[in-house]
Amino acid sequence: MATVAHENARTQALLEENRRLRSAVRELSVLNDLASAIGASLDSQHIIDTIIQRSVRALRAEQGVVMLLDGEQGSDMRTLVRVGPSVESGHALHVQEAILGWMILNRRPLLLNSPRSDERFSGVRWDDSVRSVLCVPLLAKSELTGVLALFNRRGTNGFGESDQRLLSIVAAQSAQIIENARLYEEEQSLRHMQEELRLAKEIQCRLLPDGAPTVNGYEVAGRSRPVEAVGGDYYDLIEAERGLTVCLGDVSGKGLSAALLMANLQASVRTHTSLALTPADSLKNANRLLWGSTEAHKFATLFLAELEPSSGTLTYSNAGHDPPVLISDGGRPTELSVGGLVLGFLEETRFEEGRIDMSPGDVLVIYSDGVTDALNPNGRAFGRARLVSTVEQARERSAEAIGDALVAAVEEHADGAEQTDDITLVVLKRLRS
Repeated sequence: MATVAHENARTQALLEENRRLRSAVRELSVLNDLASAIGASLDSQHIIDTIIQRSVRALRAEQGVVMLLDGEQGSDMRTLVRVGPSVESGHALHVQEAILGWMILNRRPLLLNSPRSDERFSGVRWDDSVRSVLCVPLLAKSELTGVLALFNRRGTNGFGESDQRLLSIVAAQSAQIIENARLYEEEQSLRHMQEELRLAKEIQCRLLPDGAPTVNGYEVAGRSRPVEAVGGDYYDLIEAERGLTVCLGDVSGKGLSAALLMANLQASVRTHTSLALTPADSLKNANRLLWGSTEAHKFATLFLAELEPSSGTLTYSNAGHDPPVLISDGGRPTELSVGGLVLGFLEETRFEEGRIDMSPGDVLVIYSDGVTDALNPNGRAFGRARLVSTVEQARERSAEAIGDALVAAVEEHADGAEQTDDITLVVLKRLRS
């Protein structure tokens, strides 16, 4: 009798060992298959889809989901979701916010074979088709990057401990591969963006004047320094039949979108100048074009002036731009503010024109608000008074030298503090006889 019992026990032990070995072989087969499928891939979509498909098949689940946390841990629950094949359910199943919160807090596997009766999730409203859930964390360098979840094990009462073990190993093996692929894609996207910005900057630089036109009796110089790779400021110096057209604009925003809007505005101004329109009419047409082709929150300020060299008469119109400053011998600085609203604010806007006469020795400085708003480390702005003082001290020098002195004064004031706006200016000087 004892011998029979002993043989039975030995048989049971052998069967158990055989079962354990078959399970281990199965696990190794699944893991080896998965490693071969995703190990060399840098496509996160392919990796995630493969992980879900192999996990669903190996654990005989109806559906699988990978949720990648978007942003820093503890932020709002924006996620990237990939849903695997649905075999029996008619719609995609989703991980409840409560489960995701639990995973973020505990960062360990969660097995629910009776989700509706689990006290930890008593307030959760489950989808009617959810019978069992198995979730495991995706940990990359000890940081939770996402969750791998399976729904509804087929043919049994639910998932078992061996299922939990296998899925945990799959997650441990896959998490860093997913993260590496994601980082690679971000790097590629960044490189693509940097190349686009490089091309945009190159185009923008070509749109700026290649040099100052020669106008008998005058000197003109321009400067533009974007705070980002590409900016929203621009200036133009256009030789026209009636004289010299000078403009300086500042479009809302920064970066690529601002640069594109700037290019659009410049094309409009050049077209209207070639048609010999007055500054006011040019601004009116540019405003209508900008209003009809941009979003409601996009706008631009623009100063546009036409110089008649022989008389020194400057006819201008100012569309909401910081008033340029005319500095004359012995007189107070004169602001050129006549005009109208910023461009793109209303569909129809009326612009007025102003006229001034430039005498020999007069200096006109047209600038963007990045000049006067430049901040030092203490948060104090460069200001209009310092601009006027700098120009007055350098007014006997050339237009190029005046521009250089003004840029140098702004940089000295900033003292290395990070700036938030582009710095653009044009200096127009009437020479003495």
